[in-house]
Amino acid sequence: MRCRLALILLILAIPAARAQALRDRFFIASDGERLHYIEAGPADPHTQTLVFVPGWLMPAWIWREQMAAFAPRYRVIAFDPRSQGESAIAASGHEPGRRGQDIAELLARLGPDPVVLAGWSLGVLDVLAYLTDHGERQVAGLVLIDNSVGEAPPPRRPSRPRATPKRSREVAMAAFVRGMFRRPQPPAFLDALTASALHTPPRIAAALLAYPVPRSYWRTAIYATDRPILYVVRPRLAGQAANLAAHHADVESVVFADAGHALFIDDAARFDALMQGFIDRRVWPPR
Repeated sequence: MRCRLALILLILAIPAARAQALRDRFFIASDGERLHYIEAGPADPHTQTLVFVPGWLMPAWIWREQMAAFAPRYRVIAFDPRSQGESAIAASGHEPGRRGQDIAELLARLGPDPVVLAGWSLGVLDVLAYLTDHGERQVAGLVLIDNSVGEAPPPRRPSRPRATPKRSREVAMAAFVRGMFRRPQPPAFLDALTASALHTPPRIAAALLAYPVPRSYWRTAIYATDRPILYVVRPRLAGQAANLAAHHADVESVVFADAGHALFIDDAARFDALMQGFIDRRVWPPR
């Protein structure tokens, strides 16, 4: 049922001629967990590939706008991290190292050529954990969206949904999902995101926010790579964006002043154009 819902949402975003190319994929991680991703565009493993990693509790299909925009030109992968979306609810492995390992195993499955790896929110930290343990051999460029990367100044910790005696987890999560957007979104879309987020058990949701490493872990990871980086944030992280651009040799930083946390949905046209321009300038210049 959940898989069918995800497919319907993707089809709504992608014209019928391209929707037929959507493919649900699963693989077994090295610790035995069944992980899911969605593939669009050419299936050829040597086609230039974009890989999108979502945020806390969010499903792969939240990248539906990007799959529609980029599938005509690229092989596009949207990943469900463990215990999110269509991936199995895992017994363990919710710390950065294992989540980075999952990305490594996904990239190994996709083929030998380097990819553009995009992470949003918690996905930024997953991507940086991957770089820490596995290096940049399979990375052509990085797109990091609206999370701290350990630079100064440190952000205030964002609020997370909390159930209380008068506020159920369902109500709290629905408010959290609505709060990711500044622009109105279809109620069915918000309800589907909320349902998907609630599928992750509370103990795992809490574990994903434990961050059992110091802030310097993320900063070290991002400065250790010489791959081109696009860092896209809201004003709360503008200071980090400015410092990263000033001190890293190959960074473009952009602040979205009029979008919510899910800025790639709130202002999809701007985000997609920005990402395409970054790829053309810094990663795979047109021949």
